[in-house]
Parts: sequence; structure tokens; C-alpha cells
Amino acid sequence: MDATQAYLECERITWSQARNFAYGIRLLPPPKRRALAAVYAFARRIDDIGDGDLPEEDKATALEAARAQTRALVDAVDNSKKAGDADLDPEDPVLVALVDAGTRFPIPLAAFGELIDGCLADVNQATYETFDDLLWYCRCVAGSIGRLSLGIYGASDPVRQGRMADDLGVALQLTNILRDVREDYLNGRVYLPAEDLVKFGCELPLGRPEPYETQAQRARFASLVEFEAARAREWYASGMRLLATIDRRSAACTGAMAGIYRRLLERIARQPAAVLQGRMSLPAGQKALVAAQALTGLDRWRSRGADQ
Repeated sequence: MDATQAYLECERITWSQARNFAYGIRLLPPPKRRALAAVYAFARRIDDIGDGDLPEEDKATALEAARAQTRALVDAVDNSKKAGDADLDPEDPVLVALVDAGTRFPIPLAAFGELIDGCLADVNQATYETFDDLLWYCRCVAGSIGRLSLGIYGASDPVRQGRMADDLGVALQLTNILRDVREDYLNGRVYLPAEDLVKFGCELPLGRPEPYETQAQRARFASLVEFEAARAREWYASGMRLLATIDRRSAACTGAMAGIYRRLLERIARQPAAVLQGRMSLPAGQKALVAAQALTGLDRWRSRGADQ
């Protein structure tokens, strides 16, 4: 399979499955758009393994196979090999596209290994005693994507900008955790730190079909959500400084994706009990508006002012 066909398939995957991210990725110029679609497609493949229906042992095996593919991707790019010459399926569009993207942009492909570490924690039903414990997980599953994206955007100060990209990933993942709290609970996963659950009297009754059935329980849960939302806002404030340090179209891409999640966070903060009923989302019109505002550079200039 040639790279053109491979990229087209990655973009098809992205447009059909990326939801919030697609609004931002479409704002990039074609070479960067194609490369980020390839990154998304492989990340989605890894996520789908962790969230799929396979037995835990088979999930772990599949994730380790993805880790081996990650090492082969790094080898292919470092040694200017094609997919087939690096023990990668030459007919796998995602791998073919990633090899090509890696030769065009300094993408830290090894960061996929961190995403795999986070997915393995999900498979093993890890829980998080403290926020520092949860922070490790957020950096694995979301900060890694921020750093992979930064490789495509281009970095003038990779270390400093990498920290910002990582911080923004943490903010996005904290938003995801609040949005998906009921779905995760029903799947036997609890991401909110145990110390926070205890602090607000919100220990999750995992042996029962629904959490927080009484008015008092829901009130305590609302206080917990307010606390976690305030924490997420701090990570957004740190991560959004990245926009002022990258080119306009890359900033628009990041601003659109982060802007959608920030709006979602504020909606959750206003209606904390709603996440106990199901997954919350923004209407498509609001997402499109956020993307349009990001393209004008509004978030970019606000972030620049915050960074001075």
C-alpha cells in the first residue's frame, strides 16, 4: 500500500471516530493534517484494545503486540526503512502512514509506549489513591498524545513546550474522567482519586448497580465535581499557553480541541448530577463555533497574554 492510500484510510478513521478531535485536525494544512490523522488512528487502535471485549489476558497480549509495533515504527523511521523492511505489515494503512509521517516530522513515536502503559493499567483495573497517582495515568494516556502532536506542529523549545502539551493532555483527560464517571463505574473502573472520594464522602459503592441514589449523596458528589473541575481549569490554564508558541494553524487545531473540552467541563460543572445519568456532550453547532473561534486566533492571543 502506498502512503497516499494509507493516509486516506487514516483520515477516514479520524473523521468517523474522532468526534471532538476532528474539529481541530481539519484546521491543519494537509501534510500536518494527514500526519496527525495517522497518529490518531494508531492511538485509537490502542484504546480500542483496552476498551474492547477481549479477555484481560488477550488484551494484555494485544497491547504488548502494539508495543512491539511501536518499537518497529521507531526503528523504521530512525533507519529510513519502509514498513515491510521493519517487520511491519506493508498493507496496514495506519502503520504505513505512521512510517511516512515519522520521516516528515520529528514525531516522538516512542510516546505510544506510554499510551500502552496507561491502557494496561485500565486492563488491570488500576485504582488511584492520590492525585499524583492519577496524574501518572493522565500523562500516559493523554499527555503522550499532546507530545506526539507537538512533534507534528513543530517546536522551537521542545522541553518547555512539551511540558505545556503534557499539561493540556492532563486537563483533557480530567474532563474525560468527569464526563465518563458513570460509564466507567458501570464497567468497574474508578479514576477519581480515592483520597478525594473520602474527602467529599463519595466512596463509590461498587457492589451496587447505581452510585449516589440519595439527595445527600448527589450533593456531596456535586461538591466533588466542583473540586475536580477547578483542578482541571488550572491544568487548562497551564497547557493553553502552548498556543502562543506554535504556528497559527497548529494553534487553531489545538485551540479547537481544547476549547470543546473546556466548554464541556463548564457544562459538567454547572450540572454535576447530569454525569450520573449518562455521557454529556456539546451540540455539533457549539463545537463548530469553537473551531471557528480557534481559527480566528482568539484563544491564541489570550494564551499569549497569560504567558507574558
